This record gives sequence, structure tokens and C-alpha cells, in this order.
Amino acid sequence: MFDIALVTTILVIALVLFVTEALRMDIVALLVVGALTVTGLVTPAEAVAGFSNEAVITLWAMFIISEGLLRTGVGDLIGRYLMRLAGRNEAALVAVIMFASGGLSAFMNNIGVAVLMLPVVMGLARRARVPPSRLLMPLAFGCLLGGLTTQIGTPPNLLVSAALAEQGDFRFQLFDFLPVGGAALVGGVLFFVLFGRRLLPTREAGEFTRTRSQRNLRALYGLREFMFTVSLSGASGLAGRTLAESRIAALGLIVIAIERGRRIIRLPARQTALKAGDRLLVQGKREYIEELRAWQGVIGKGETVPANLPLTENLRMVQARVAEGSPLIQNPVNRQELQLKTRGLAIALRRGTRVRRSGLSRLPLRAGDFVLLQGRVETADLARRLEEFDEVIELDQGTLERLYRPNERLISVRVPAGSPLVGLAYGESRLAEALEFRLLAINREDEVNFIPDPDEVLREDDRLLLQTRNEDLETLRAVQELEIEEEMTPALNLYATDRLATEEVTLAPLSRLGGRTAAEMGFNEKYGLELVAIRRAGQTLHTDLQTERLNFGDALLLVGPRNNLRRLARDPSFIEVTPFVPRRPRKRYAGLIMIGVIGAVLTGWLPISIAALIGATLMVLIRCLSMEDAYRAIDWRAVFLIAGMLPLGTALANTGAARLLAGTAVDLLGTLGPWYVIGGLYLVTALATMIVPTAALVVLMSPVVLSASASLGIAPTTAMMAMAMAASASFTSPISHPANILIMGPGNYRFKDYIRAGIPLTLLVFVIVMLLLPIFWPLQPAVS
Repeated sequence: MFDIALVTTILVIALVLFVTEALRMDIVALLVVGALTVTGLVTPAEAVAGFSNEAVITLWAMFIISEGLLRTGVGDLIGRYLMRLAGRNEAALVAVIMFASGGLSAFMNNIGVAVLMLPVVMGLARRARVPPSRLLMPLAFGCLLGGLTTQIGTPPNLLVSAALAEQGDFRFQLFDFLPVGGAALVGGVLFFVLFGRRLLPTREAGEFTRTRSQRNLRALYGLREFMFTVSLSGASGLAGRTLAESRIAALGLIVIAIERGRRIIRLPARQTALKAGDRLLVQGKREYIEELRAWQGVIGKGETVPANLPLTENLRMVQARVAEGSPLIQNPVNRQELQLKTRGLAIALRRGTRVRRSGLSRLPLRAGDFVLLQGRVETADLARRLEEFDEVIELDQGTLERLYRPNERLISVRVPAGSPLVGLAYGESRLAEALEFRLLAINREDEVNFIPDPDEVLREDDRLLLQTRNEDLETLRAVQELEIEEEMTPALNLYATDRLATEEVTLAPLSRLGGRTAAEMGFNEKYGLELVAIRRAGQTLHTDLQTERLNFGDALLLVGPRNNLRRLARDPSFIEVTPFVPRRPRKRYAGLIMIGVIGAVLTGWLPISIAALIGATLMVLIRCLSMEDAYRAIDWRAVFLIAGMLPLGTALANTGAARLLAGTAVDLLGTLGPWYVIGGLYLVTALATMIVPTAALVVLMSPVVLSASASLGIAPTTAMMAMAMAASASFTSPISHPANILIMGPGNYRFKDYIRAGIPLTLLVFVIVMLLLPIFWPLQPAVS
């Protein structure tokens, strides 16, 4: 019983980590391998056996084959055929898209099929004048349903086949899944054609149904209302400064172009120097400039405090070193979060001998960096309690001068009655976020609050003690001189003159860019493009984009010269939401390789793992893709997740935990008959797909299903087929499968859209599977 309790504890901890996402899934799986080995629940050989498992080898080989088909333009060929076949009828489009994506997913990785078909479906939507929200969810669900039809269609089918093969002589063959999975695919298509379409949202129908033209793409993202022109007067303090030095970008504004006499500078570089008389086409909120003007009016009447940095009995200067393994590493300084934890303001960063005082919110931290905090008496003690830092000391004035060479001034200002600043939370103000003025204290009714919280709201007659650098104060004065113009000159209307183009992209499922900010990705520096809008869960973001962390499922609108947009299309980290342009004219060879793999398996000449391995190698040899492309095509997270969780399935079986769980299910439902037990296991698996990765779920459920079948005295094939169907039918959540996340941004979907359409489809597939299993996979007595 001790071993059962131990393996159950490891299982529960792994599930909690999966659900909370406290650690990456692949890291959790590797920790499970280590825990099982150290505790003696599996032998070292069993611990690493997952990496040589037939299902794991087949999985990564199929990733490479799918990428070869994608890169050679097989999908483009299919897309052109579908455009001729589908017509403009929405019901016909849904049927064609789902059958096509389902058919491809039978032999390709279903994530790859979704990537391949996304621009094809967007093209169909443009031609038929149908909102993409009516077609993209059927695409994703068609990919998932198609994966049910063959052994190689989805990882759960491969894992179920491998688990059965380890138990005895029987193993599922390539098309053993087709009768039940094919019926589920047909049922899913009929559901959407006849009824499910009514559950899909209709969004952006007005502009979108006419055409996805450049103009309407800008209208879809609402760019026009956020664009305006500002000009620099002859005496502007910004004249002679570069765009980077002007801090215009830090104000949440994007400079699209500069008009200088008769010359137009499109998407100017950060080092472009501004000149008096320049007119700037910018995107952002006018209110930001108006707010800074209000601050300038207040600060202009303020008093300079005759001190450098305030080291009184109420304020301290604290230096904190970023620890090895700190959660801050690779992330920029989050000033507000750090202030709430330490009651201190992050005012500088020291790396070696270099000191950085501005732009901390855009600089990823490294282990060994020193963060200078200006805070209360308790700041040092609070910082020492954090895992983020491994050395925290208070600095005296001499050490501060030697290490950081401060060059700052203090200003005391009063918030006048009727000021637009009244009611504003200082931490959210442009003065704090863009120009990095620090609020050291508020004197309110003769009560002084040092280092107030970021959400502290300003009131009439508040006396504020602000700290800033001289150059930031000059920038504030210069921004106040910007003149907002009401009319845009024809020369600056670059979109109308076709001098700039827009492109909608989304992050590829295997991209490493998820979670990074736009500033860290460097669209301007790397591609000569600007990110001008983000669409996320039905909302469009237009401002402060450089500090916004990008998520999978976001739709990104980029603007720039057409050649630069074509260069972005060659980056595998992004997917264009436009028809795909094949890069390698070898689709005939890629198609023949896929046919050869299928033929070798059907004839029994080669096992599926070896056939897929040879096919993947040929894809590289024939140059359908490079070896570097092949490595990038493999979802290593999925590989390590499956290989790492397989030993947990072994431990569940070896310790008797699987028999215990299966016995519980049999005790609850066994009196009703084996079909009720199978149905119960199906529903448990289907519900678990909402929170547990499907591959890991199959690994965990396989020993339970096998034990339940043994307890019932039946052959496990029927129950294992049911579990494979349940695990692959992940329709109820955008996070349950990468294909669902991929279409979220381009389709402008919200979380509830998946629930509304996914639950009925899940129930329908359940009914179809349970009706057809007795016909194609009837119960058989267990072989003794």
C-alpha cells in the first residue's frame, strides 16, 4: 500500500502542476521520471524506456513528414482545389473544410494541418464573403475529428496501440480506427452543416464579408480612429533628438511616418533624428499627450527640492542581486509588482560596470544583475524574503555615488482643484510609465505617505514629491510642445497610396516567442515592420504594444513595405493569415514519400515507427526541408511529455494503483454491465482533456483501462478504442489542443464560443462511439 500511496502522490502533484501551469509540461514530465526512479517505483531501464517507445519515435517522425508536406506546397494545391469545389454556400464550405482537414489529419500531424489550412480557409472566407468566425472553428474541429480515423492521426491513437502491444500479441493496425473514427468525422460534419453553424459567432461581418482588403483589414482593427498627426515647432526641444531619445514610443505612440518637406520617411528607424518642422504620423491615444500636458502644467509651477537623493530616516537605498534560478530571469523589471512586494521603487539596474536608469521595463534580467530599490525602512527586509534575490544590502551615500553616479532632482508639486489629474492612479499615469518620474511621497492633510502604492489615487491639494532625471524633465517639456493636427495631409496617407501594406499574422504553435513582449521580438529592428494592433479574445489593443506580452492565439497586425512583409513570411515562428506560398517546388516527391509510408504499413512490410523514420529521413535527403527545419518541426515538448509520463503509467501498473482505480470504477458501474464501465471511463477521459494534456492523459488512463478490462474479464481492445476516441475529441476549450488556440485570434473567438459549440459536439461523438463500438469492436472474453 505504501507504493500505491507514493505513486498516487506523484500523480496528484503532476496533475496539479499541469492544471496550474506552475511549470512547463515537459519539465513536469522529466521531474516525474526522476521522482519515480529515486523512489524505486521503476527501474532505471523502465525510466528511460519512454524515449525508445515506438509511439514516441513515430510521433516525432510524423512531425517531420507533416512539415515536409507543408513546405512543399501540398496544402496550397489542396487549397486551390477546394476553392473550385466549395463555391460560396456557407454550409458547403463548412462540409468541404471539415472533410479536407479531417482527411489530411488522418495522415499528418493535426497541428500541422491546422497551420497549413488556416490561410486556405481565410482565402475561402474572402472569396465567399463569409466571416472567418463561421469557418475556422469547423477547421480546428475537423482536424481533431480526422485524427480519430487512423493509427497515426493523433498521439493518443499511437499510445493506445503501443500500450496494447505491450500487453500481448494484439495491436491496432493503421485503419482499425477508421470505422468508429470515420463515423465520428461524418457525424461532426453533419452536425455543423445542419445545426452547429447556428452556434458559431458572426463577427466582423460588415466589412469582412465584402473583402479582406488592405483597407478593410485596417477597418477591422480600428486603426483609423487611433491615427493622428503631430508636428514639431521651430523651437521644439525634440529637434535634434533621435526617435529613441524622444521617448515617443514610451508614450505608447507608434511613429508610422515622418513628413519632412517633400520627403516621406516610412517607418523611420529608432535612430532617425527629428528636425524642426517635421510632421509625424503616429498611432496611439491623443489622451496620452493631453495628460502629459496637464502634468507639465503642474510641474512647471513646482519647486525644486535642494537635495540629490533623499536618504532620510524614512527612505532607504537598497541593492538586490538577482539570484540564480530567479523567476525574474529573462523577464524585464515589473516595477509595480516589485513595488508591491518590497515597498520600493526600482530606479536603476547595474550589470557589471554598466548602469541602466531608463527602459528597465524592456530589458530582460540576468542572474547576477543588481537592482537598485528606493524604498521604505522595511524594503531591505522584504526583499531578503523573496526568492528572486540572493543578496540584499542597504547602500550608504558614498557607495551609492561610487556605483550608480546618480544625476537626479526632486520636485515638489501640488495637484490643483479641477485638474484632470484628480482621480488618476499615479502608477497608471504616462508620467510614471513612459517618462519614469517616481512618486516618493504624498503629503495629504499634513500626513506623509512614503512610496505610496501604484494604485494610489491623486486628490485635490495633494503635495507630491517627484524624482526624475534632468533629461526626462526636458523630454516632458518637449512633448508638451507637440502640436496635434486635426487633418492628415495627403502625403502622409501612406495606406491610400499603397506605400505601406498591412499583414495579419499569428504565432506558430511551435514558436518560441510566446510570452515575449513586442519590444523583445524587435519587429522594427529585425524586419523593418511595426506592430500596430493585437486582437485577443475579441478585443483589439492599439496602445502600449511594445510592453504587451504576446500569447498563442493572438492575431497581430503588422505594417511595413511589402518586401519586408515577405521576409517575415519566411520566419517559421509566424503564420500568415493569408494564402500560403510554398517555398520548395517538391510536392510530388513529398506526396510519394507519404504514400510510400502508408503502403509499407498497410502491406505489413515495415512497422509504423520504422516506416515513419525512413519517410522523415527521405524528406530531408530529397530536400523537401532542411535538417534545421526538421528539428524545428518537432514539438519537443510533446516528445518529452510523452516519454516522461510513460514511466508513470508503468508505475501505476506495477504498484497496483491502476488496479485499485479500475476496481473503484468497476465497483461503481460494474453491476450495470461492462458497457457502463466503458462509458464511464470515456466520460472521465473526455472531461479530463479540458485540464490535462491529451498525450499525458492517455498514458495515465491506459493502465486503468487495462486493469478495468481484466477485472471485467473482457479483452481490452474495446475499452482502449473508446479511450482513444475520448482523448482525441478535445472540443470544449481553446487550451485543450493547440489547433484550437491557433484559430482563436484570426477567428476573433472568445472562450465561451468553444464551450457553446464544443459541448454538443462532444456529446454527439460520445453517442456515435458508444453505438458503433458493439458493431465494430464487440466485447470479447479476455484471453487467459
